[in-house]
Amino acid sequence: MKNNTLFLLSSFTLLAFSACNKTDYLDVNAGERPPLSANVRFVNARIPATGIQFWTFTQKVTTDAVLPGAASSYVSTTFGNVQINFTEGSGTAYKASRQFGNSATYSATGGPNGPIAGYYHTVFAASTKYNAGKDTLLLFYDDLSAPAAGKAKLRFVHLAQGIAGVSVRLKQNDTETPLFTTIPYGSAGGSNLQGAAYDSAPFTNVNAGTISLIVSAGENAAPVAIDQQALSNITLEAGKIYTVFIRADSKGIVSAGILSTTSL
Repeated sequence: MKNNTLFLLSSFTLLAFSACNKTDYLDVNAGERPPLSANVRFVNARIPATGIQFWTFTQKVTTDAVLPGAASSYVSTTFGNVQINFTEGSGTAYKASRQFGNSATYSATGGPNGPIAGYYHTVFAASTKYNAGKDTLLLFYDDLSAPAAGKAKLRFVHLAQGIAGVSVRLKQNDTETPLFTTIPYGSAGGSNLQGAAYDSAPFTNVNAGTISLIVSAGENAAPVAIDQQALSNITLEAGKIYTVFIRADSKGIVSAGILSTTSL
């Protein structure tokens, strides 16, 4: 009788354990499962005044047209091997398309860096390196962790076609310091988008407050004239994250855009 009782208790325990495991397996909220989407912010860094819409494959992912110099909010979208396109105004024809995550090397139509599930990214629509009349798309990984206390985080992206490389100096309280040197077109300071090794977080901690950025076409060259002095007297708030980008039109006139976001 004692042995039978132990057998029954053991069998009940095994059944209960199996039922519990089965319930957990069927429960979509149980356990830590990988996220099913990437977070992407889309930026219009083009010269034309018309707003643009962004698409992943054939699905439009922006609800409102993104105006020149502006960005969408972060959108939950496809990750991995993803084709990103954009259309202009109310048009339906793609102005540019690029496949991210489909190739071992970078090319005009694709590259190895694709959106990662659960992570944050910025995709720029911009002029190609040598032709202001043609468009391309570039993807950067975003590090939205908080800056150090009393600091802001700053990233500088070079999208000014026709300028081979730029250096950036930061001026604050009448003191100038080198920030980034020799940033090639299509890259952010501190990263190498066109190479095999890509820095996923090319942000730099800088003191919060009022700053100016001095951009030169080369490490020791004269400063580039930025239209409307857009990079003078920039106010950086402690705890915020900033992306500054430059672009150029067919006449070589360089303008700048500044995007900000809060840390996670």
